Amino acid sequence: MAVLLPSVLTRAGVAVIAGGLALAPAPASASASAQHRAADTYPNYAELAAHETEGTDYRRVKRFPQGATVAHIAIHGGSIEAGTSQLADYSAQASQAAFYAFEGIKPTGNGTLHITASRFDEPRALALLAKVDRTVSWHGYSDSTEASTYVGGRDTALVERVTAGLRAAGFTVAREVPDGLDGSSPDNIANKNRRGKGLQLEISSAQRKRFFADGDLTRSSIENPANRTKAFYAYTAVINKALSD
Repeated sequence: MAVLLPSVLTRAGVAVIAGGLALAPAPASASASAQHRAADTYPNYAELAAHETEGTDYRRVKRFPQGATVAHIAIHGGSIEAGTSQLADYSAQASQAAFYAFEGIKPTGNGTLHITASRFDEPRALALLAKVDRTVSWHGYSDSTEASTYVGGRDTALVERVTAGLRAAGFTVAREVPDGLDGSSPDNIANKNRRGKGLQLEISSAQRKRFFADGDLTRSSIENPANRTKAFYAYTAVINKALSD
């Protein structure tokens, strides 16, 4: 998420794929949640909508195929945490799941559109999640050195399957998840489905860059499907397989 955290955990929007099975270190960040709250420009969607212009500064995208029981969401999509919209969108299309994205589309300064997951209350997102049993919430954090993923959320069975699947496919998954990125709060948007528990993926910028040609996370690059790499498809395939098991 586009917020400054201790050490290498500066949240922004970029995506890179992991290339080995070495476990990424988990930086200490006990105050991560507090820093997220302090860094957000707006405390909720109503305040954001009162100061930003939909269609110019941000956009909301929603798709709900008939009978969908899974939702892939990217609440910090577009240029807030680059690549997360595309990962969620493709994963949803590939499995006939529901899809939601809140996307920053400003030329610059999209970090001001970041609302922490535990306070993200955009009505369309909440309405969609109220209709599904499982959620995958796609996020990005800024780390240009470690191609890694933090896998969290309250759906512990899915967390275990995704963790095992990503490692087996050659992606790095951190052994421990910092407090601010673990997706464990009942208030987290990932856990607002009918079962009250979902999956949260926090993907480093280094990892997300590996999902796109030349590691280019600019909007023009990530919005062109031709720029998706084999890693992009391998990663999303792991997530959908874990959901179907």
